[in-house]
Amino acid sequence: MTVQDIAKILEELAPLPHAEGFDNVGLLVGDPNMTVQGILVTLDTLENVVDEAIEKKHNLIVSFHPIIFSGLKKLTGRTYVERVVMKAIANNIAIYSMHTALDNSPMGVNAKICEVLGIQNPKILIPKTGSIRKLTTYAPLEDAEKVKSALFKAGAGEIGKYSNCSFSTEGVGSFKAGTNASPSVGEVGELHLEKEVQINVIYSFEKESHLLKALFAAHPYEEVAYEIVALENTNQDLGMGMVGELQTEMEEQAFLKQLKKTMNASVVRHSQLLGKKVKKVAVLGGSGAFAISAAKKAKADVFITSDLKYHQFYEAEGQLVIADIGHFETEQFTKDLLVDYLTKKIPNFAVSLSESITNPIKYL
Repeated sequence: MTVQDIAKILEELAPLPHAEGFDNVGLLVGDPNMTVQGILVTLDTLENVVDEAIEKKHNLIVSFHPIIFSGLKKLTGRTYVERVVMKAIANNIAIYSMHTALDNSPMGVNAKICEVLGIQNPKILIPKTGSIRKLTTYAPLEDAEKVKSALFKAGAGEIGKYSNCSFSTEGVGSFKAGTNASPSVGEVGELHLEKEVQINVIYSFEKESHLLKALFAAHPYEEVAYEIVALENTNQDLGMGMVGELQTEMEEQAFLKQLKKTMNASVVRHSQLLGKKVKKVAVLGGSGAFAISAAKKAKADVFITSDLKYHQFYEAEGQLVIADIGHFETEQFTKDLLVDYLTKKIPNFAVSLSESITNPIKYL
């Protein structure tokens, strides 16, 4: 398999268009057509991780965090980023990063945190906006079902747990074919009226090119009339963070102690305890201060995240307990998630969980 083959498998789990605009995801180093001998999965790509890949004879590193985040103007080995990239290139090792594409995935980082903590029926905490579009097209009466079927097969019309969703109305379309046209109905130079069906379907934006190819292939007309509109609807199956419930409610202190143990946290920084039971829990792996208001709106009893500043703990405002367990600690099980996923997708392929320690924060 090539690097590009592996990338396609990873993008089934976390399509790159789902990443945040500020991010740098996908293939960062290497040739997409290179044959892959083995995959090393890590949270961060550091020099010791590249050394591990060399030792294990794995020439593709799948990393959660991108080693190249902002532009590199030089490769002199002056910084750890430059040294990692240089070593990877020198040893013909490709580096692929997933980061916020996996953060936004309903089966990604936050789903794994919920699994580890036993949080049930998790839902997206901050559904993504601007990711849903509506396609409107027009097909002759006798071809409408064929066109709809092709659109559904290409991934259109999926709303939550429902598929093949559409809305159709019948009407009359008109057109006059020009001199060089080859109309499937009507005559050149004559105004033609055709009974048509207006078809409306919604879709997730990353499917657009595939969807249009399916539309053009299935439609009988030489020129296909269609409209695309970006919707403000939130996508309930895509976004940052998750919120769900514990099977059994717990005392706050007992929950925080269990959280510390389960997540292998050296310390748990938290806001004032409220003296109430913990049942509903919100999580957001990585830096999640921006989601405090969403956790309060979801009526979570506890919000688990990391990288909070002093004044951000005040934002709990007596409505919930905020728990900062550390950046690495919230995302540590992401490696296991990716190894499990890749092993199931390509069971006869060498996929290894990195043993290198990449957490830059130490505690006394």
